[in-house]
Formats: sequence, structure tokens, C-alpha cells
Amino acid sequence: MSDSRPKNHSARDVLRELFPESYRELFGESGADGPLTLGLYPVADGRLALVHGDQLAEFTPLDPKGRNALHCDLCHYTRSRSEAALYRVVVGARRTRYVTLCLGTEACQKRAGSHALAHLADRIFPLEPMYVD
Repeated sequence: MSDSRPKNHSARDVLRELFPESYRELFGESGADGPLTLGLYPVADGRLALVHGDQLAEFTPLDPKGRNALHCDLCHYTRSRSEAALYRVVVGARRTRYVTLCLGTEACQKRAGSHALAHLADRIFPLEPMYVD
């Protein structure tokens, strides 16, 4: 059975995650406040968001082609086309990565564990700036 209790976050936690520069200006460095957020979350239109601290990457699903099974890059299970999808992640101005993930995001993360999720984040981050200032 899964734990469906809502997670309580303080305003300070939200500020630290979403606006890290403002947080540092108001409260100083955040070294001892706890671990960074790390997770893969479903977003609208079948997209996924990978969050690692103050970094965010958007995974866009590609149209399914073919009928071969797919191997999930996170939990390393082989899934049918109805259970997994291929995603595109733009990591730079001319760099794109392709990742295969299970459609059941929460169950996939539980199977994989935090170490595998951190490894996936290491493959994606840091994102390069898209435009030159």
C-alpha cells in the first residue's frame, strides 16, 4: 500500500526550492537545511519534470512508433509500448537527450530507488543556457 499522505512544506522550503537566489539573500546559504529535492513528477500533456534542487528539466513524450518493447532507463525493467514511452529532454542549445521511462512514474521510482534517480539526474543536469546573454 502506498503512502498517500500529503507532504507539508513550509514557505521557507518552497522559497528555497523555487527561488534559491532570493532564499540566499534572505536567509544566507542553505547548507544545513536538509537534502535537495530529487524527483520525477508528471506534468500536463503526458510530460514529466525532473527536479533536482533548483534545477528543472522537462521530458516531452515522443509519438510511439514500432511495437518493440522498451527498456526503462530508470528502473531497468523491460516494458511494452503501452507501459513505457520515449522522452526527449533538451539539455542545451543544440543538445538533446532521449530517455525511456515507465508511464507509471511513481511505481518506477519506487522500483529504482533514490540512487538510480540521482544517476538519471547526473546524466541530465546541469542544463546549458539556451541563449547567449
